[in-house]
Amino acid sequence: MLKIRAAVTRKKGAPFTIEDVYLRAPKLDEVRVRVVASGICHTDMIIRDQYYPVPLPAVLGHEGAGVVESVGPLVRDLKPGDRVVLTYGSCGRCLSCAKGLSSYCKEFFSLNFGGSGRDGGHALSDAQHTDLNDHFFSQSSFATYCIARENNAIKVPENAPLELLGPLGCGFQTGAGAIINTLRVPPGASFVAFGAGAVGLSAIMAAKASGATTIVAVDVVASRLQLALDVGATHAIKGKQLDATEAVRELTGGGADYALETTGIPAVATQAIASLGELGVVGIVGASHLGTQVGFDVNDLLIKGKTIRGICEGDSVPRKFIPDLIELHLQQRFPIDKLIRFYEFSQINEAVADSESGKTLKPVLRMPA
Repeated sequence: MLKIRAAVTRKKGAPFTIEDVYLRAPKLDEVRVRVVASGICHTDMIIRDQYYPVPLPAVLGHEGAGVVESVGPLVRDLKPGDRVVLTYGSCGRCLSCAKGLSSYCKEFFSLNFGGSGRDGGHALSDAQHTDLNDHFFSQSSFATYCIARENNAIKVPENAPLELLGPLGCGFQTGAGAIINTLRVPPGASFVAFGAGAVGLSAIMAAKASGATTIVAVDVVASRLQLALDVGATHAIKGKQLDATEAVRELTGGGADYALETTGIPAVATQAIASLGELGVVGIVGASHLGTQVGFDVNDLLIKGKTIRGICEGDSVPRKFIPDLIELHLQQRFPIDKLIRFYEFSQINEAVADSESGKTLKPVLRMPA
C-alpha cells in the first residue's frame, strides 16, 4: 500500500479534509497515476452536497492529469512515465461503447458515481485502514496518486502543458464537445451559451473555432461576461438586468440557431428553449438534483420545430477528442489557460469557495511533488 495525501469528503456539505490515506497497487487493466494537477468541477460540489447519492466518505476529483507510475498486468498501451489526462469511466463493451458513444455507457452511473470499483472493492483506505468510497469518475483525483483504468487514461504529447490539461477530461470536453460533436455548429451560425462558467466558455471558444458569427454569452457575473468576450463571444447579456430570451432574439434576428444550457437551473433551461429560432437546437448539459423538471411551451416547440438534446460529456470519444483539443490549444485556437487559476492542494476549500462565488472560473489544484 502506498501512503498518499487525499482530500476526503466525509459528510454532506462539509469542507474537504486533507488526510494521509493508503492506495493499493493497480490490478488488471488499471494504472496508478501520480497526479500533477486536478481541476475542480461543479460536479464535485454537487456530489459533496449529495445531489446524486454517491456514498460518503469519499475522495472526489475527476479532472486529473499526471504521470503513470505503475500499471496492472492487462495494460497494453500505457507504461510508467507516460503523461495522461484522466476522463470519465466506461465499460468498453456495451452497445453504446461499441458504437463509440461511451458517454452513454450502460454502466456509466455505477462506474462514475458508484463509490467503488467494478468488483465492489475500494482502492483507498484512511489512516484507520477503513475503506473510503473512491473510483469517482474512475479516478478520484483529489489526491497525490490515484487509480484509473487504461481506457480512461488518455496519453498526451510531451510538449503539452500537463498542469493545464485536467479539465479537458470533463468540463472543457463537455462544452467543446457539445458544439463540435453534438450540435455541430456550422460556420455563420448563431449560438448562445446560458452560463459563462467553464463549460459555457469552452463552448464559446469551440463555437468561435467552428466559425459561428454571432456568439452570445448569458450570465449574472460581470467578470465572466467580460472573459466570454475575451475568448470569442460577440455579445454578452447580464441575465439579472435584461430579459435574456428577448435580448437573444433581438441579437439573432428572431432566435438563435443553437443554444447550450450549462447552469442546471430549470428557469434558465426554459429561457434557453424559448430563445431558439425556427428549427433551433438546444443542448442541455447542466446537472440538477435527480428528478428536476423543466417547463416549456409545447406549441412553441412544435410550431417552430425546435429540438431539445441532452448531452453527456460532449458526446466525445476521449482518446481522439482530448488530443484534438490539445492541438487546438497549442495553435492558440482554444485558450484554456485564460480560464484557469491555480491553487495549491492545501487550498482546496478556498478554491471551491472562489468557484462557487464566481471569483474563479476554473480552479485547478497543483499537487505537491
